[in-house]
Amino acid sequence: MVDFREPSRPVLFLDIDNCLYPPNLGIDQLMKDRIHAYGRELGLDSSSVEKTCTTYMRDYGLTIRGLMKHHDIDPAGFNEKVDGSIPIEDIIRPNPLLRTMIETSTARVWGFTNAGHDHAWRVLKCLGVADLFEGVTFCDYLEPDFPCKPEPRSYTKAMSEAGVDDPSLCFFADDSLVNVQVALGLGWTAVHVSAQRAGCDAGINISDKGVVECCHISTILELPQALPLLFRQPS
Repeated sequence: MVDFREPSRPVLFLDIDNCLYPPNLGIDQLMKDRIHAYGRELGLDSSSVEKTCTTYMRDYGLTIRGLMKHHDIDPAGFNEKVDGSIPIEDIIRPNPLLRTMIETSTARVWGFTNAGHDHAWRVLKCLGVADLFEGVTFCDYLEPDFPCKPEPRSYTKAMSEAGVDDPSLCFFADDSLVNVQVALGLGWTAVHVSAQRAGCDAGINISDKGVVECCHISTILELPQALPLLFRQPS
């Protein structure tokens, strides 16, 4: 475990779902199917439940926040029926290449996700990298009005939990372009991870400190190419 008393050491914040594993595994669709089923159980009209959940996602960052605000749901019950019911262990396998990449990082590694605690750690364990993370900033469904990306206060929370107060020491990879853009606006260095190039078409931006501020990569395994200063290079 890295000593938190190293104030000048950069922190590499990594999103988890659809970032550390490829979106084509289908977990996102399984999540949506369960959320829609949960909405129908609440009494939402079957013909409009998908639209309602999409609206909540747009307006509140996460569907569960809209459900909590407008339907007074039990967040623990939502977590059990939605996040907790996804058979992650049957879908995600250990990724030795991902593990090797993280092991070569010279930064402290911290998860930063909009998922709940249990889901986040289940995914990291299935990928075989949980022991390489100092911690994870997650969404606490039991906390009233909990923050989530892309709200700036969620980034502030991540910095606080990771023990870093200098945005220039914060490096970030996420599959959401909006999340990346907010991070950039807060002074972080951010990388968009997506098979589809969008939003970073201007190319790589180099700050006056000589570090990459924004770029696009197709998979998380390309991260050392985008942020070479944070990884030990092969000899």
